[in-house]
Amino acid sequence: MRISKKLRFIILIPIGILIILSVLFISRSLMPQAINLKDCIILSVDKGDIYQVIPAMGTVEAENEVLIRSPYPSIVKQIIKEPGSKVKQGDLILVLEDGPIKDEISKINDQLDLKRNTLEKNKLSEVSANVDLNYSEEVKKLNITSLKSQLADESQLLEVGGISPAKIEKTKEEIALAEKDLVMLKQKNGIRVKQLKAEETGLVLEINMQEKELSDKMKILGQMHLTAPSSGIVLSITNKVGEKVNTDNVLIRMSDLSTFKISGSAEDKQAEFIKTGRKVFAIIDNDRLPGAIGIVNPMIENGKVQFNVHLEEKSHPKLLSNQRIVLWVVGAEAENTTRIKNLGLFDKESMNTLYVLNNGTAVRREVTTGIKNPDYIQMLTGVEEGEKIILPKRGMSAFRNEKSVVINN
Repeated sequence: MRISKKLRFIILIPIGILIILSVLFISRSLMPQAINLKDCIILSVDKGDIYQVIPAMGTVEAENEVLIRSPYPSIVKQIIKEPGSKVKQGDLILVLEDGPIKDEISKINDQLDLKRNTLEKNKLSEVSANVDLNYSEEVKKLNITSLKSQLADESQLLEVGGISPAKIEKTKEEIALAEKDLVMLKQKNGIRVKQLKAEETGLVLEINMQEKELSDKMKILGQMHLTAPSSGIVLSITNKVGEKVNTDNVLIRMSDLSTFKISGSAEDKQAEFIKTGRKVFAIIDNDRLPGAIGIVNPMIENGKVQFNVHLEEKSHPKLLSNQRIVLWVVGAEAENTTRIKNLGLFDKESMNTLYVLNNGTAVRREVTTGIKNPDYIQMLTGVEEGEKIILPKRGMSAFRNEKSVVINN
Protein backbone atom coordinates (compact mmCIF):
# COMPACT_ATOMS: atom_id res chain seq x y z
CA MET A 1 0.00 0.00 0.00
CA ARG A 2 1.41 3.33 -0.95
CA ILE A 3 1.80 6.10 1.67
CA SER A 4 0.36 9.40 0.70
CA LYS A 5 2.61 12.44 0.40
CA LYS A 6 0.81 14.18 3.23
CA LEU A 7 1.35 11.30 5.62
CA ARG A 8 5.01 10.96 4.57
CA PHE A 9 5.53 14.67 5.33
CA ILE A 10 3.99 14.28 8.77
CA ILE A 11 6.34 11.38 9.57
CA LEU A 12 9.49 13.13 8.31
CA ILE A 13 8.97 16.35 10.32
CA PRO A 14 9.69 14.82 13.79
CA ILE A 15 12.60 12.83 12.38
CA GLY A 16 14.12 15.97 10.95
CA ILE A 17 13.68 17.86 14.21
CA LEU A 18 15.33 15.00 16.11
CA ILE A 19 18.27 15.00 13.69
CA ILE A 20 18.70 18.78 14.05
CA LEU A 21 18.63 18.59 17.88
CA SER A 22 21.17 15.77 17.84
CA VAL A 23 23.51 17.76 15.65
CA LEU A 24 23.16 20.79 17.92
CA PHE A 25 23.85 18.69 21.05
CA ILE A 26 26.93 17.05 19.52
CA SER A 27 28.22 20.41 18.33
CA ARG A 28 27.75 21.97 21.73
CA SER A 29 29.44 19.09 23.53
CA LEU A 30 32.42 19.38 21.24
CA MET A 31 32.74 23.10 21.88
CA PRO A 32 34.65 24.16 25.04
CA GLN A 33 32.54 25.51 27.94
CA ALA A 34 32.73 29.28 28.53
CA ILE A 35 32.38 31.35 31.72
CA ASN A 36 32.56 35.08 32.39
CA LEU A 37 35.60 36.42 34.27
CA LYS A 38 33.38 38.41 36.64
CA ASP A 39 31.93 35.13 37.89
CA CYS A 40 35.37 33.84 38.90
CA ILE A 41 37.97 34.28 41.63
CA ILE A 42 41.64 34.55 40.66
CA LEU A 43 44.26 33.18 43.06
CA SER A 44 48.01 33.67 42.65
CA VAL A 45 50.41 30.84 43.40
CA ASP A 46 53.27 32.17 45.53
CA LYS A 47 55.92 30.93 47.91
CA GLY A 48 56.12 31.49 51.65
CA ASP A 49 55.96 29.87 55.05
CA ILE A 50 52.99 27.80 56.17
CA TYR A 51 52.17 25.96 59.37
CA GLN A 52 49.61 23.44 60.49
CA VAL A 53 47.05 24.70 63.00
CA ILE A 54 46.05 22.54 65.96
CA PRO A 55 42.89 24.12 67.41
CA ALA A 56 42.64 24.72 71.15
CA MET A 57 40.89 27.04 73.57
CA GLY A 58 42.29 29.27 76.25
CA THR A 59 41.38 31.56 79.13
CA VAL A 60 43.32 34.74 79.79
CA GLU A 61 44.77 34.86 83.31
CA ALA A 62 46.95 37.28 85.20
CA GLU A 63 50.56 36.16 84.94
CA ASN A 64 51.45 37.34 88.44
CA GLU A 65 49.48 36.35 91.53
CA VAL A 66 49.85 38.51 94.62
CA LEU A 67 49.58 37.01 98.12
CA ILE A 68 48.76 39.38 100.99
CA ARG A 69 49.65 37.95 104.42
CA SER A 70 48.68 38.79 107.98
CA PRO A 71 51.28 41.13 109.53
CA TYR A 72 50.39 40.22 113.14
CA PRO A 73 48.27 37.75 115.15
CA SER A 74 44.78 39.23 115.14
CA ILE A 75 41.13 38.81 114.22
CA VAL A 76 39.44 39.69 110.93
CA LYS A 77 37.39 42.76 111.74
CA GLN A 78 35.91 43.78 108.38
CA ILE A 79 36.01 42.66 104.72
CA ILE A 80 35.71 45.63 102.36
CA LYS A 81 36.20 43.96 98.96
CA GLU A 82 34.68 40.56 98.25
CA PRO A 83 36.34 37.98 95.93
CA GLY A 84 35.84 38.95 92.29
CA SER A 85 36.05 42.67 93.03
CA LYS A 86 38.27 44.83 90.86
CA VAL A 87 40.63 47.03 92.88
CA LYS A 88 43.04 49.83 92.18
CA GLN A 89 46.39 50.29 93.85
CA GLY A 90 45.85 51.48 97.44
CA ASP A 91 42.21 50.36 97.70
CA LEU A 92 41.27 48.99 101.15
CA ILE A 93 40.42 45.26 101.00
CA LEU A 94 40.34 43.95 104.59
CA VAL A 95 40.66 45.32 108.14
CA LEU A 96 42.23 43.45 111.09
CA GLU A 97 41.56 44.19 114.77
CA ASP A 98 44.38 46.56 115.83
CA GLY A 99 43.70 46.75 119.60
CA PRO A 100 46.45 44.28 120.62
CA ILE A 101 49.15 46.00 118.57
CA LYS A 102 48.12 49.38 119.97
CA ASP A 103 48.55 47.97 123.50
CA GLU A 104 52.03 46.76 122.56
CA ILE A 105 52.90 50.21 121.22
CA SER A 106 51.65 51.89 124.41
CA LYS A 107 53.74 49.52 126.57
CA ILE A 108 56.89 50.20 124.53
CA ASN A 109 56.32 53.96 124.79
CA ASP A 110 56.09 53.67 128.60
CA GLN A 111 59.30 51.63 128.73
CA LEU A 112 61.07 54.15 126.51
CA ASP A 113 60.01 57.05 128.72
CA LEU A 114 61.38 55.23 131.75
CA LYS A 115 64.71 54.41 130.07
CA ARG A 116 65.12 57.91 128.68
CA ASN A 117 64.59 59.25 132.21
CA THR A 118 67.18 56.77 133.54
CA LEU A 119 69.61 57.86 130.84
CA GLU A 120 69.15 61.49 131.81
CA LYS A 121 69.79 60.65 135.47
CA ASN A 122 72.85 58.66 134.45
CA LYS A 123 74.24 61.63 132.55
CA LEU A 124 73.71 63.89 135.60
CA SER A 125 75.36 61.29 137.85
CA GLU A 126 78.30 61.16 135.46
CA VAL A 127 78.71 64.93 135.66
CA SER A 128 78.46 64.83 139.46
CA ALA A 129 80.92 61.95 139.70
CA ASN A 130 83.40 63.74 137.48
CA VAL A 131 83.19 66.79 139.77
CA ASP A 132 83.77 64.63 142.85
CA LEU A 133 86.60 62.73 141.24
CA ASN A 134 88.31 65.85 140.01
CA TYR A 135 87.98 67.40 143.47
CA SER A 136 89.53 64.32 145.14
CA GLU A 137 92.45 64.44 142.72
CA GLU A 138 92.99 68.15 143.34
CA VAL A 139 92.96 67.56 147.14
CA LYS A 140 95.59 64.81 146.75
CA LYS A 141 97.71 67.04 144.54
CA LEU A 142 97.49 69.92 147.02
CA ASN A 143 98.47 67.57 149.85
CA ILE A 144 101.53 66.42 147.89
CA THR A 145 102.44 70.04 147.11
CA SER A 146 102.11 70.91 150.82
CA LEU A 147 104.29 67.96 151.84
CA LYS A 148 106.94 68.91 149.31
CA SER A 149 106.91 72.50 150.66
CA GLN A 150 107.20 71.12 154.17
CA LEU A 151 110.17 68.97 153.08
CA ALA A 152 111.92 72.02 151.66
CA ASP A 153 111.47 73.90 154.95
CA GLU A 154 112.68 70.93 156.94
CA SER A 155 115.77 70.59 154.74
CA GLN A 156 116.73 74.20 155.56
CA LEU A 157 116.19 73.57 159.28
CA LEU A 158 118.35 70.46 159.06
CA GLU A 159 121.25 72.54 157.75
CA VAL A 160 121.14 74.75 160.89
CA GLY A 161 120.52 71.76 163.20
CA GLY A 162 116.96 72.73 163.93
CA ILE A 163 115.46 69.34 163.01
CA SER A 164 116.49 65.72 163.07
CA PRO A 165 117.17 63.72 159.88
CA ALA A 166 114.45 61.26 160.93
CA LYS A 167 111.82 63.94 160.53
CA ILE A 168 112.91 64.59 156.93
CA GLU A 169 112.75 60.86 156.13
CA LYS A 170 109.26 60.68 157.54
CA THR A 171 108.13 63.60 155.36
CA LYS A 172 109.64 61.96 152.29
CA GLU A 173 107.76 58.76 153.08
CA GLU A 174 104.53 60.74 153.41
CA ILE A 175 105.16 62.35 149.99
CA ALA A 176 105.83 58.95 148.36
CA LEU A 177 102.68 57.52 149.94
CA ALA A 178 100.60 60.52 148.82
CA GLU A 179 101.87 60.20 145.25
CA LYS A 180 100.95 56.49 145.22
CA ASP A 181 97.51 57.39 146.59
CA LEU A 182 97.14 59.93 143.77
CA VAL A 183 98.04 57.33 141.13
CA MET A 184 95.59 54.85 142.62
CA LEU A 185 92.90 57.51 142.85
CA LYS A 186 93.35 58.38 139.18
CA GLN A 187 93.05 54.70 138.23
CA LYS A 188 89.91 54.27 140.31
CA ASN A 189 88.47 57.48 138.89
CA GLY A 190 89.22 56.28 135.35
CA ILE A 191 87.45 52.99 136.05
CA ARG A 192 84.47 54.79 137.53
CA VAL A 193 84.19 57.09 134.51
CA LYS A 194 84.31 54.06 132.17
CA GLN A 195 81.58 52.37 134.22
CA LEU A 196 79.38 55.42 133.92
CA LYS A 197 80.08 55.58 130.17
CA ALA A 198 79.29 51.87 129.79
CA GLU A 199 76.01 52.30 131.66
CA GLU A 200 75.13 55.23 129.39
CA THR A 201 76.05 53.26 126.25
CA GLY A 202 73.97 50.30 127.43
CA LEU A 203 70.97 52.54 128.05
CA VAL A 204 71.38 54.17 124.63
CA LEU A 205 71.51 50.73 122.96
CA GLU A 206 68.40 49.59 124.85
CA ILE A 207 66.60 52.77 123.86
CA ASN A 208 67.66 52.38 120.20
CA MET A 209 66.46 48.76 120.17
CA GLN A 210 63.12 49.69 121.65
CA GLU A 211 62.78 52.62 119.28
CA LYS A 212 63.32 50.21 116.38
CA GLU A 213 60.79 47.83 117.92
CA LEU A 214 58.37 50.74 118.24
CA SER A 215 58.97 51.69 114.61
CA ASP A 216 58.27 48.09 113.53
CA LYS A 217 55.11 47.98 115.62
CA MET A 218 53.94 51.30 114.15
CA LYS A 219 54.58 49.89 110.66
CA ILE A 220 52.55 46.80 111.54
CA LEU A 221 49.77 49.02 112.87
CA GLY A 222 49.60 50.68 109.46
CA GLN A 223 49.41 47.24 107.83
CA MET A 224 46.38 46.17 109.85
CA HIS A 225 44.37 47.87 107.12
CA LEU A 226 45.25 45.61 104.16
CA THR A 227 45.32 47.46 100.82
CA ALA A 228 45.93 46.42 97.21
CA PRO A 229 49.64 46.73 96.31
CA SER A 230 48.65 47.10 92.64
CA SER A 231 45.58 47.20 90.45
CA GLY A 232 43.96 43.83 89.92
CA ILE A 233 41.16 41.49 90.93
CA VAL A 234 40.57 39.92 94.35
CA LEU A 235 40.63 36.17 93.73
CA SER A 236 39.93 34.90 97.25
CA ILE A 237 39.83 35.87 100.93
CA THR A 238 40.90 33.04 103.22
CA ASN A 239 39.20 33.98 106.49
CA LYS A 240 35.80 35.24 107.51
CA VAL A 241 34.94 38.12 109.83
CA GLY A 242 35.66 37.17 113.45
CA GLU A 243 38.17 34.43 112.66
CA LYS A 244 41.63 34.44 114.23
CA VAL A 245 44.72 34.72 112.04
CA ASN A 246 48.41 34.26 112.78
CA THR A 247 51.43 36.13 111.48
CA ASP A 248 52.18 35.32 107.80
CA ASN A 249 48.85 33.58 107.21
CA VAL A 250 47.73 34.21 103.61
CA LEU A 251 44.61 36.36 103.90
CA ILE A 252 44.12 37.61 100.33
CA ARG A 253 44.96 36.23 96.89
CA MET A 254 44.69 38.74 94.09
CA SER A 255 45.83 39.04 90.49
CA ASP A 256 48.16 41.65 89.09
CA LEU A 257 46.66 42.86 85.78
CA SER A 258 49.90 44.33 84.42
CA THR A 259 50.81 41.17 82.48
CA PHE A 260 48.86 38.08 81.35
CA LYS A 261 49.31 34.45 80.43
CA ILE A 262 46.82 31.95 78.98
CA SER A 263 45.55 28.72 80.46
CA GLY A 264 44.92 26.47 77.46
CA SER A 265 43.20 23.16 76.81
CA ALA A 266 43.08 20.85 73.81
CA GLU A 267 41.45 17.52 72.97
CA ASP A 268 43.44 14.55 74.23
CA LYS A 269 43.80 13.29 70.65
CA GLN A 270 45.95 16.38 70.02
CA ALA A 271 48.21 15.65 73.01
CA GLU A 272 51.17 14.73 70.77
CA PHE A 273 51.30 18.35 69.57
CA ILE A 274 51.09 19.93 73.06
CA LYS A 275 54.75 20.16 74.00
CA THR A 276 56.68 22.72 76.05
CA GLY A 277 58.22 25.36 73.79
CA ARG A 278 55.90 24.76 70.81
CA LYS A 279 54.72 27.94 69.10
CA VAL A 280 51.17 29.17 69.67
CA PHE A 281 49.03 32.02 68.34
CA ALA A 282 46.31 33.55 70.52
CA ILE A 283 43.49 34.81 68.28
CA ILE A 284 41.81 37.99 69.53
CA ASP A 285 39.56 39.67 66.98
CA ASN A 286 41.86 40.18 63.98
CA ASP A 287 45.06 40.05 66.03
CA ARG A 288 47.29 36.99 66.34
CA LEU A 289 49.48 37.19 69.41
CA PRO A 290 52.52 34.87 69.23
CA GLY A 291 53.63 32.88 72.22
CA ALA A 292 54.92 29.49 73.35
CA ILE A 293 53.63 26.61 75.44
CA GLY A 294 55.01 26.58 78.97
CA ILE A 295 54.09 23.93 81.54
CA VAL A 296 52.00 21.00 80.28
CA ASN A 297 49.90 19.09 82.82
CA PRO A 298 50.83 15.40 82.41
CA MET A 299 47.37 14.32 83.60
CA ILE A 300 44.52 14.30 81.06
CA GLU A 301 41.25 15.34 82.69
CA ASN A 302 37.81 15.00 81.08
CA GLY A 303 39.39 14.24 77.73
CA LYS A 304 41.42 17.47 77.79
CA VAL A 305 45.13 18.20 78.06
CA GLN A 306 45.87 21.36 80.04
CA PHE A 307 48.81 23.72 79.43
CA ASN A 308 50.01 27.30 79.91
CA VAL A 309 50.86 29.74 77.13
CA HIS A 310 53.34 32.57 77.68
CA LEU A 311 52.79 35.40 75.20
CA GLU A 312 55.52 37.58 73.70
CA GLU A 313 53.33 40.64 74.21
CA LYS A 314 52.06 40.03 77.72
CA SER A 315 50.49 43.48 78.12
CA HIS A 316 48.51 43.64 74.86
CA PRO A 317 45.58 46.07 75.32
CA LYS A 318 43.04 43.48 74.10
CA LEU A 319 43.94 40.98 76.83
CA LEU A 320 41.27 40.86 79.53
CA SER A 321 41.19 38.67 82.62
CA ASN A 322 38.95 35.55 82.25
CA GLN A 323 38.56 36.22 78.51
CA ARG A 324 37.92 33.06 76.43
CA ILE A 325 39.96 32.97 73.22
CA VAL A 326 40.87 30.62 70.38
CA LEU A 327 44.40 29.20 70.31
CA TRP A 328 46.30 27.97 67.27
CA VAL A 329 49.00 25.52 68.29
CA VAL A 330 51.56 25.24 65.51
CA GLY A 331 52.00 21.66 64.30
CA ALA A 332 53.96 20.84 61.13
CA GLU A 333 55.73 23.74 59.41
CA ALA A 334 57.10 24.34 55.92
CA GLU A 335 59.33 27.23 54.87
CA ASN A 336 59.36 28.88 51.44
CA THR A 337 56.87 26.42 50.03
CA THR A 338 54.41 26.76 47.13
CA ARG A 339 51.01 27.86 48.39
CA ILE A 340 47.69 29.53 47.62
CA LYS A 341 45.17 31.29 49.81
CA ASN A 342 42.74 28.99 51.58
CA LEU A 343 39.17 29.54 50.43
CA GLY A 344 37.93 26.28 51.91
CA LEU A 345 37.79 24.46 48.57
CA PHE A 346 40.39 21.73 49.02
CA ASP A 347 41.03 18.83 51.33
CA LYS A 348 44.33 18.42 53.14
CA GLU A 349 46.96 16.10 51.70
CA SER A 350 44.91 14.63 48.87
CA MET A 351 44.50 14.90 45.11
CA ASN A 352 42.31 17.79 43.98
CA THR A 353 41.22 19.32 40.71
CA LEU A 354 41.71 22.97 39.89
CA TYR A 355 41.98 25.17 36.78
CA VAL A 356 45.02 27.22 35.84
CA LEU A 357 44.51 30.36 33.77
CA ASN A 358 46.43 30.19 30.47
CA ASN A 359 45.85 32.69 27.63
CA GLY A 360 42.16 33.16 28.34
CA THR A 361 41.48 29.51 29.01
CA ALA A 362 41.17 27.68 32.32
CA VAL A 363 43.10 24.43 31.94
CA ARG A 364 42.34 21.57 34.30
CA ARG A 365 45.13 20.33 36.58
CA GLU A 366 45.39 17.58 39.16
CA VAL A 367 47.18 18.88 42.26
CA THR A 368 48.32 17.44 45.57
CA THR A 369 47.79 19.60 48.64
CA GLY A 370 49.74 19.46 51.89
CA ILE A 371 49.60 21.56 55.05
CA LYS A 372 46.45 23.62 55.38
CA ASN A 373 45.59 26.41 57.80
CA PRO A 374 42.98 29.17 57.82
CA ASP A 375 45.26 31.34 55.64
CA TYR A 376 46.95 29.10 53.10
CA ILE A 377 47.06 25.63 51.52
CA GLN A 378 50.38 24.06 50.59
CA MET A 379 50.54 22.95 46.93
CA LEU A 380 52.87 19.96 46.72
CA THR A 381 52.42 19.14 43.03
CA GLY A 382 50.53 20.42 39.98
CA VAL A 383 51.20 24.18 40.01
CA GLU A 384 54.21 26.48 40.13
CA GLU A 385 54.95 29.87 41.63
CA GLY A 386 53.52 32.74 39.56
CA GLU A 387 50.65 30.79 37.97
CA LYS A 388 47.07 31.98 38.34
CA ILE A 389 44.30 29.69 39.54
CA ILE A 390 40.73 30.48 38.52
CA LEU A 391 37.79 29.42 40.67
CA PRO A 392 34.06 29.86 39.83
CA LYS A 393 32.25 31.79 42.52
CA ARG A 394 29.49 29.19 42.31
CA GLY A 395 31.95 26.40 43.13
CA MET A 396 34.01 23.93 41.09
CA SER A 397 30.88 22.10 39.92
CA ALA A 398 30.33 25.01 37.51
CA PHE A 399 33.15 23.61 35.33
CA ARG A 400 31.62 20.11 35.23
CA ASN A 401 35.13 18.55 35.13
CA GLU A 402 35.88 20.07 31.75
CA LYS A 403 39.46 19.72 30.48
CA SER A 404 39.45 23.40 29.64
CA VAL A 405 37.05 26.33 29.96
CA VAL A 406 37.00 29.51 27.91
CA ILE A 407 37.13 32.66 30.03
CA ASN A 408 35.13 35.55 28.58
CA ASN A 409 35.97 39.07 29.66
